[in-house]
Amino acid sequence: MTARHGPQDARHEPLTRGQKLAQDAAEAAEVRAFQTHPDVVALRVERIRAQVDRLCWAGIMLGLAFTMTNVQTFAASGSPAWSLPWLAAWLLDPTVSVVLLAILRAEQVTARYQVRTGPWVRRAKWFTLAATYVMNTWASYAASSLAGVVLHSVPPLVVFVAAEAVTDLRDKLTDAVTVAFTEAAQRTASFTNTSTDHEPPRRPARRTSFAEYLTMARRAWSPGVEITPAWVRRVTGCSRGLSSRLAAALVADLDHDHGGHGESADRGRVRP
Repeated sequence: MTARHGPQDARHEPLTRGQKLAQDAAEAAEVRAFQTHPDVVALRVERIRAQVDRLCWAGIMLGLAFTMTNVQTFAASGSPAWSLPWLAAWLLDPTVSVVLLAILRAEQVTARYQVRTGPWVRRAKWFTLAATYVMNTWASYAASSLAGVVLHSVPPLVVFVAAEAVTDLRDKLTDAVTVAFTEAAQRTASFTNTSTDHEPPRRPARRTSFAEYLTMARRAWSPGVEITPAWVRRVTGCSRGLSSRLAAALVADLDHDHGGHGESADRGRVRP
Protein backbone atom coordinates (compact mmCIF):
# COMPACT_ATOMS: atom_id res chain seq x y z
CA MET A 1 0.00 0.00 0.00
CA THR A 2 1.42 3.32 -1.05
CA ALA A 3 1.79 5.91 1.77
CA ARG A 4 0.39 9.33 1.16
CA HIS A 5 2.43 12.34 2.11
CA GLY A 6 1.47 15.95 2.72
CA PRO A 7 -1.45 17.62 4.55
CA GLN A 8 -4.72 15.73 4.79
CA ASP A 9 -8.22 16.60 5.92
CA ALA A 10 -10.32 14.77 8.54
CA ARG A 11 -11.21 12.06 6.02
CA HIS A 12 -7.51 11.51 5.30
CA GLU A 13 -7.90 12.95 1.83
CA PRO A 14 -5.05 15.08 0.44
CA LEU A 15 -5.76 18.81 0.61
CA THR A 16 -6.02 20.77 -2.57
CA ARG A 17 -3.75 23.76 -3.13
CA GLY A 18 -6.57 26.16 -2.31
CA GLN A 19 -7.40 24.33 0.92
CA LYS A 20 -3.73 24.36 1.90
CA LEU A 21 -3.51 28.12 1.29
CA ALA A 22 -6.70 28.69 3.29
CA GLN A 23 -5.23 26.65 6.14
CA ASP A 24 -1.97 28.63 6.00
CA ALA A 25 -3.90 31.91 5.95
CA ALA A 26 -5.91 30.93 9.03
CA GLU A 27 -2.75 29.91 10.87
CA ALA A 28 -0.98 33.13 9.88
CA ALA A 29 -3.96 35.21 11.04
CA GLU A 30 -3.94 33.43 14.41
CA VAL A 31 -0.21 33.98 14.87
CA ARG A 32 -0.47 37.64 13.85
CA ALA A 33 -3.38 38.18 16.25
CA PHE A 34 -1.19 37.07 19.14
CA GLN A 35 1.89 38.91 17.88
CA THR A 36 -0.03 42.20 17.77
CA HIS A 37 -1.85 41.63 21.07
CA PRO A 38 -1.19 44.58 23.41
CA ASP A 39 0.09 42.34 26.20
CA VAL A 40 2.58 40.65 23.85
CA VAL A 41 3.74 44.02 22.50
CA ALA A 42 4.06 45.37 26.04
CA LEU A 43 6.13 42.34 27.05
CA ARG A 44 8.47 42.87 24.09
CA VAL A 45 8.86 46.54 24.93
CA GLU A 46 9.56 45.69 28.57
CA ARG A 47 12.31 43.31 27.47
CA ILE A 48 13.83 45.97 25.21
CA ARG A 49 13.52 48.53 28.02
CA ALA A 50 15.43 46.18 30.35
CA GLN A 51 18.16 45.69 27.74
CA VAL A 52 18.44 49.44 27.15
CA ASP A 53 18.67 50.08 30.88
CA ARG A 54 21.36 47.46 31.41
CA LEU A 55 23.49 48.71 28.51
CA CYS A 56 23.17 52.38 29.46
CA TRP A 57 23.91 51.68 33.13
CA ALA A 58 26.95 49.62 32.16
CA GLY A 59 28.30 52.47 30.01
CA ILE A 60 27.60 55.07 32.72
CA MET A 61 29.28 53.01 35.43
CA LEU A 62 32.34 52.31 33.29
CA GLY A 63 32.61 55.99 32.37
CA LEU A 64 32.41 57.10 36.00
CA ALA A 65 34.96 54.45 37.01
CA PHE A 66 37.36 55.77 34.38
CA THR A 67 37.11 59.31 35.73
CA MET A 68 37.72 58.31 39.35
CA THR A 69 41.53 58.20 39.12
CA ASN A 70 41.80 61.59 37.43
CA VAL A 71 39.43 63.19 39.94
CA GLN A 72 41.50 61.72 42.80
CA THR A 73 44.68 63.13 41.27
CA PHE A 74 42.99 66.52 40.93
CA ALA A 75 41.83 66.46 44.56
CA ALA A 76 45.10 65.12 46.00
CA SER A 77 47.09 68.01 44.45
CA GLY A 78 50.43 66.21 44.76
CA SER A 79 49.92 64.95 48.33
CA PRO A 80 52.14 62.00 49.31
CA ALA A 81 50.64 58.59 48.64
CA TRP A 82 48.68 57.10 51.56
CA SER A 83 48.67 60.39 53.41
CA LEU A 84 45.38 61.63 54.88
CA PRO A 85 44.76 64.19 52.07
CA TRP A 86 45.64 61.53 49.48
CA LEU A 87 43.17 59.06 51.00
CA ALA A 88 40.45 61.70 51.41
CA ALA A 89 40.81 62.63 47.74
CA TRP A 90 39.35 59.23 46.80
CA LEU A 91 36.04 60.30 48.35
CA LEU A 92 35.46 63.24 46.01
CA ASP A 93 34.51 61.33 42.87
CA PRO A 94 32.15 58.88 44.65
CA THR A 95 30.47 61.83 46.37
CA VAL A 96 29.58 63.37 43.01
CA SER A 97 28.87 60.05 41.28
CA VAL A 98 26.49 58.76 43.96
CA VAL A 99 24.33 61.88 43.67
CA LEU A 100 24.30 61.56 39.87
CA LEU A 101 23.35 57.86 40.05
CA ALA A 102 20.55 58.64 42.51
CA ILE A 103 19.09 61.20 40.09
CA LEU A 104 19.34 58.81 37.15
CA ARG A 105 17.71 56.02 39.15
CA ALA A 106 14.81 58.31 40.07
CA GLU A 107 14.41 59.40 36.44
CA GLN A 108 14.27 55.74 35.48
CA VAL A 109 11.02 55.43 37.45
CA THR A 110 9.50 58.80 36.55
CA ALA A 111 10.15 58.26 32.84
CA ARG A 112 8.44 54.88 33.02
CA TYR A 113 5.20 56.57 34.10
CA GLN A 114 5.86 59.75 32.06
CA VAL A 115 5.98 61.99 35.12
CA ARG A 116 7.93 65.18 34.49
CA THR A 117 10.46 66.24 37.11
CA GLY A 118 11.17 69.80 38.21
CA PRO A 119 13.97 72.06 36.95
CA TRP A 120 16.17 71.41 39.99
CA VAL A 121 16.48 67.76 39.06
CA ARG A 122 18.00 68.60 35.70
CA ARG A 123 20.19 71.32 37.24
CA ALA A 124 21.56 68.86 39.78
CA LYS A 125 22.26 66.32 37.05
CA TRP A 126 24.05 68.85 34.87
CA PHE A 127 26.03 70.22 37.81
CA THR A 128 27.32 66.78 38.83
CA LEU A 129 28.23 65.97 35.23
CA ALA A 130 29.93 69.34 34.74
CA ALA A 131 31.86 68.93 38.01
CA THR A 132 33.05 65.50 36.94
CA TYR A 133 34.14 66.86 33.56
CA VAL A 134 36.06 69.84 34.99
CA MET A 135 37.89 67.79 37.63
CA ASN A 136 38.71 65.09 35.11
CA THR A 137 40.20 67.42 32.48
CA TRP A 138 41.71 70.17 34.65
CA ALA A 139 45.24 68.74 34.64
CA SER A 140 45.19 68.31 30.85
CA TYR A 141 44.03 71.90 30.30
CA ALA A 142 46.68 73.18 32.73
CA ALA A 143 49.38 71.24 30.86
CA SER A 144 48.01 72.39 27.47
CA SER A 145 47.84 68.75 26.41
CA LEU A 146 45.31 68.48 23.60
CA ALA A 147 45.54 64.69 23.55
CA GLY A 148 44.93 64.59 27.29
CA VAL A 149 41.92 66.90 26.98
CA VAL A 150 40.38 64.68 24.30
CA LEU A 151 41.17 61.48 26.20
CA HIS A 152 39.70 62.68 29.49
CA SER A 153 36.74 64.47 27.86
CA VAL A 154 35.29 61.42 26.14
CA PRO A 155 34.16 59.40 29.22
CA PRO A 156 32.40 62.33 31.01
CA LEU A 157 30.72 63.42 27.79
CA VAL A 158 29.58 59.86 27.08
CA VAL A 159 28.10 59.71 30.59
CA PHE A 160 26.39 63.07 30.01
CA VAL A 161 24.90 62.04 26.65
CA ALA A 162 23.83 58.63 27.96
CA ALA A 163 22.18 60.20 31.03
CA GLU A 164 20.13 62.53 28.81
CA ALA A 165 19.35 59.97 26.11
CA VAL A 166 18.26 57.13 28.38
CA THR A 167 15.47 59.28 29.88
CA ASP A 168 14.05 60.08 26.44
CA LEU A 169 14.38 56.45 25.37
CA ARG A 170 12.38 55.24 28.37
CA ASP A 171 9.71 57.86 27.67
CA LYS A 172 9.40 56.79 24.02
CA LEU A 173 9.27 53.11 24.96
CA THR A 174 6.36 53.92 27.27
CA ASP A 175 4.71 55.75 24.37
CA ALA A 176 5.19 52.63 22.25
CA VAL A 177 3.18 50.56 24.76
CA THR A 178 0.47 53.25 24.88
CA VAL A 179 0.22 53.32 21.07
CA ALA A 180 0.01 49.52 20.95
CA PHE A 181 -2.91 49.47 23.39
CA THR A 182 -4.67 52.32 21.59
CA GLU A 183 -4.37 50.75 18.15
CA ALA A 184 -5.47 47.36 19.46
CA ALA A 185 -8.56 48.90 21.06
CA GLN A 186 -9.40 50.71 17.81
CA ARG A 187 -8.99 47.51 15.79
CA THR A 188 -11.27 45.66 18.21
CA ALA A 189 -13.91 48.39 18.02
CA SER A 190 -13.73 48.48 14.22
CA PHE A 191 -14.08 44.70 14.00
CA THR A 192 -17.06 44.70 16.40
CA ASN A 193 -18.88 47.40 14.43
CA THR A 194 -18.24 45.58 11.18
CA SER A 195 -19.56 42.28 12.53
CA THR A 196 -22.67 43.91 14.02
CA ASP A 197 -23.65 46.02 11.04
CA HIS A 198 -22.66 43.44 8.38
CA GLU A 199 -20.74 46.12 6.56
CA PRO A 200 -17.71 45.58 4.32
CA PRO A 201 -14.37 45.64 6.16
CA ARG A 202 -13.22 49.15 6.95
CA ARG A 203 -9.77 50.60 7.39
CA PRO A 204 -8.58 50.92 11.03
CA ALA A 205 -9.41 54.25 12.63
CA ARG A 206 -6.69 56.87 12.68
CA ARG A 207 -4.85 57.14 15.99
CA THR A 208 -6.02 60.11 18.05
CA SER A 209 -3.28 62.68 18.53
CA PHE A 210 -2.31 64.38 21.78
CA ALA A 211 -3.71 67.70 20.52
CA GLU A 212 -7.07 66.08 19.70
CA TYR A 213 -7.29 64.51 23.15
CA LEU A 214 -6.46 67.89 24.69
CA THR A 215 -9.21 69.57 22.65
CA MET A 216 -11.73 66.96 23.79
CA ALA A 217 -10.79 67.47 27.44
CA ARG A 218 -10.95 71.23 27.13
CA ARG A 219 -14.44 71.10 25.62
CA ALA A 220 -15.60 68.78 28.42
CA TRP A 221 -14.22 70.98 31.22
CA SER A 222 -16.42 73.52 32.96
CA PRO A 223 -15.72 75.89 35.88
CA GLY A 224 -15.65 74.08 39.20
CA VAL A 225 -14.52 70.75 37.72
CA GLU A 226 -11.27 69.47 39.23
CA ILE A 227 -8.89 68.28 36.55
CA THR A 228 -7.41 64.89 37.43
CA PRO A 229 -5.97 62.08 35.25
CA ALA A 230 -9.04 59.97 36.12
CA TRP A 231 -11.39 62.73 34.93
CA VAL A 232 -9.38 63.12 31.70
CA ARG A 233 -9.59 59.39 31.03
CA ARG A 234 -13.35 59.44 31.63
CA VAL A 235 -14.10 62.29 29.21
CA THR A 236 -11.59 61.41 26.48
CA GLY A 237 -11.12 57.66 26.71
CA CYS A 238 -7.31 58.05 26.59
CA SER A 239 -4.87 55.63 28.19
CA ARG A 240 -3.66 55.82 31.78
CA GLY A 241 -0.12 56.65 30.68
CA LEU A 242 -1.33 59.64 28.64
CA SER A 243 -3.91 61.00 31.09
CA SER A 244 -1.37 62.62 33.46
CA ARG A 245 0.26 64.54 30.61
CA LEU A 246 -3.11 65.63 29.27
CA ALA A 247 -4.25 66.81 32.70
CA ALA A 248 -1.07 68.85 33.20
CA ALA A 249 -1.33 70.34 29.70
CA LEU A 250 -4.99 71.27 30.21
CA VAL A 251 -4.22 73.00 33.52
CA ALA A 252 -1.37 74.90 31.89
CA ASP A 253 -3.58 76.01 28.98
CA LEU A 254 -6.38 77.16 31.27
CA ASP A 255 -3.97 78.99 33.54
CA HIS A 256 -2.48 80.72 30.50
CA ASP A 257 -5.93 81.77 29.29
CA HIS A 258 -6.83 83.18 32.71
CA GLY A 259 -3.49 84.79 33.32
CA GLY A 260 -2.51 82.26 36.01
CA HIS A 261 -5.16 83.44 38.52
CA GLY A 262 -8.86 83.84 39.05
CA GLU A 263 -11.28 81.11 38.11
CA SER A 264 -8.56 78.80 36.84
CA ALA A 265 -6.58 79.10 40.05
CA ASP A 266 -9.61 77.86 42.07
CA ARG A 267 -9.57 74.60 40.20
CA GLY A 268 -6.79 73.05 42.32
CA ARG A 269 -3.71 71.15 41.35
CA VAL A 270 -3.67 68.09 39.15
CA ARG A 271 -3.94 65.02 41.32
CA PRO A 272 -3.16 61.43 40.33
